[in-house]
Amino acid sequence: MSQIDVHKLIDEAKFSKFHWGLLFWCGLIIIFDGYDLVIYGVVLPKLMAEWQLSPMQAGTLGSYALFGMMFGAMFFGPLSDKIGRKKTIAMCVTLFSLFTFINGFAENLTQFGICRFIAGLGIGGVMPNVVALMTEYSPKKIRSLLVTIMFSGYSVGGMLSAGVGIFLIPTYGWPSVFFVAIIPFLLLPIILYYLPESPGFLIKSNRNSDAGKILKKIAPERGTLLSSEYIYPLGKASSSVPLVSLFKDGRVLSTLMFWTSFFMCLLMVYALGSWLPKLMNKAGYEMGSSLMFLMVLNIGAIFGAVGGGWLADKFHPRKVLTIFFICAAASISLLGVKSPFIVLNLLVTIAGATTIGSQILLYAYVAQYYPLKIRSTGIGWASGIGRVGAILGPVLGGTLLSLSLPLEFNFYAFAIPGAIACIAISLAGRKGHDGK
Repeated sequence: MSQIDVHKLIDEAKFSKFHWGLLFWCGLIIIFDGYDLVIYGVVLPKLMAEWQLSPMQAGTLGSYALFGMMFGAMFFGPLSDKIGRKKTIAMCVTLFSLFTFINGFAENLTQFGICRFIAGLGIGGVMPNVVALMTEYSPKKIRSLLVTIMFSGYSVGGMLSAGVGIFLIPTYGWPSVFFVAIIPFLLLPIILYYLPESPGFLIKSNRNSDAGKILKKIAPERGTLLSSEYIYPLGKASSSVPLVSLFKDGRVLSTLMFWTSFFMCLLMVYALGSWLPKLMNKAGYEMGSSLMFLMVLNIGAIFGAVGGGWLADKFHPRKVLTIFFICAAASISLLGVKSPFIVLNLLVTIAGATTIGSQILLYAYVAQYYPLKIRSTGIGWASGIGRVGAILGPVLGGTLLSLSLPLEFNFYAFAIPGAIACIAISLAGRKGHDGK
């Protein structure tokens, strides 16, 4: 019986129809995920007016989904290392799709908050799993690029959310944008039919026949692979508790710095995502124009994610992220300075590219840093800790707005985390196991 090194086969594979399909279905899930997440920033101005919310109440309400995302990432990341990616992804899509849809029927703050929290569990849980799945099947030379292209679907979802809001809210009210969120649940059977299971989970579960069929699609030139013995080391976990393994084998500093980078980056992303339309509205722009800034932010994120992924494959993710965080801090600071409309849009584009784009690139970097056996755990915990920053983002914006500070001070406060993230990421990944 011939032996097949699965890692080597995937690493050296040519980009194929299989990879196109995987990129499409994982990207589609992230688009829906992004839609459901950005939706709160889209409805916030209307919600504040209709329910007479104070900035503090609005900021707190926005944090419910982010609390859910924190627990979802921490729970569903490690869970998928045990039961497989597909089952976990199915659970998460069901949660965020159904409860975002139900959110449209909310009549008070309590109902709204509960629905957002449960939807957040699914939103946070699906991210580490699709990142891990895309990483495990991507050829090595374009791995960061494929992960960041897939994750740019998050920004496409954000743009769709803003676009749907511009179109539907004036006529049908804010609940209408939540009703659209039922689509991923209806498409779930099709998604699961085409989405492959993790190669490591298939081999660990002795499903060699299923693994062979997938590997045949990845490397059709290799002939039959069904009668082969598959070699697929999962990496050294160093502990029966996956979380403890994140701090073994020289990974202590890197793990802490990844957590710090996620925290600061997500603080910037969600402060801007939740409050940019309202701040621009306060600066004198009408509702439609304010939402357009949210679309521009996400357009910039796509360029930042794809460009950052390409640069990360050419150089090193740490170098690219360090530069991105410097640009993020600078561009956000300058948003508070009165500028011509074109310059303002350019700054928002750069801010989107280097905040949301950095978040996406961070996922790709962390996915490649940890060994496969603890990969989802590593991504899930980094994302989960980062969600604390995401939770504080809307609250920070609400607090600053309630203080009635000059407009530029809000943006200065949003920029400080970028400088901290720059220092943290420059220290990450210098020691520890960077491999399979």
